[in-house]
Amino acid sequence: MKLKVNSTNVLFFGMLLLPILAYNQEVASLPNDSFNNSPYGFNAKNLTTESSVNDFDSFKKEKPTPPWFVKRFRITAGIFFPINNTKVEVGNESNTFGTTIDFEDDLGFRKSTTTFLADLQWRISRRSRLDLNYFNLNRSSFHTLQKDIEFKDHTYTINSDVDAFFNTNIYLISYGYAFLTNPKYELGLMIGVHVLKSDVGINFEGNTASISYNDSFGFTAPLPDIGIWGGYAFTDRLAINGNISYLSVKIDNIDGKIISYNASLMYEIIKSLDLSLGYTGLNFTIDAQKNNAQGYLKWGYNGPSLSVSYSFGKKKF
Repeated sequence: MKLKVNSTNVLFFGMLLLPILAYNQEVASLPNDSFNNSPYGFNAKNLTTESSVNDFDSFKKEKPTPPWFVKRFRITAGIFFPINNTKVEVGNESNTFGTTIDFEDDLGFRKSTTTFLADLQWRISRRSRLDLNYFNLNRSSFHTLQKDIEFKDHTYTINSDVDAFFNTNIYLISYGYAFLTNPKYELGLMIGVHVLKSDVGINFEGNTASISYNDSFGFTAPLPDIGIWGGYAFTDRLAINGNISYLSVKIDNIDGKIISYNASLMYEIIKSLDLSLGYTGLNFTIDAQKNNAQGYLKWGYNGPSLSVSYSFGKKKF
């Protein structure tokens, strides 16, 4: 799926749509008495015939109960062990692209790293959810080049000792709606935005200051995506949850593609406290232009995670 959109319109539409969805779901989750006593509802006391009462009882169909792991608010923090695969290509102001650099093979970056992750989930109603997620990864290396590398405005020659860095912050906001829900499982659709803030650079320092130079390239890319999510309760304390999303989109001067997936096994240690073992993957392909320089980034990571969740708040469903 390939879309071309305007970022201002996307943000405005999202800000308008989410409160409406949240309000509708909140109203839908109110007890039946709240609707009965409203000026727009029915009141069984005013029904005089037996058939009318029966019709009213059938109208008040019992709403489905979601699985035990559906909580009003949930805060999650954990450790993530990603395996990285990073390729970067940055051109200069003359629109000439440089070398495609494999950061792990060409610059000596470690493939395996350790970082933290954080997530906040708000269950607006029995079917509706809002998620906020944050992930950070800062990587660096000192390496002797085994080949010439062209990066932005300079050529870094073979046998040169260089410092390099690759810093990334990823923010995610998503809205999900469960079209199937019962005490055993739930399944729904989601729409969200990954905001990728990335900075990459190379630095070379020679024997004298006159031959020292460095180049860097940074950008912020908002990448919307759509997907599916779900969960299944094996027992009243053990469950599995997962999601997968994808989209290819062009926004202003950024052309990107994203695919993400996550699966986790959750165990309730005590009431309101859960332990999860998961596996997460995220793959980006981005073309970005900034200050007359063109950059290409292909970055993917996947690996296991271990996290703890604390839930709180009174359910209204």
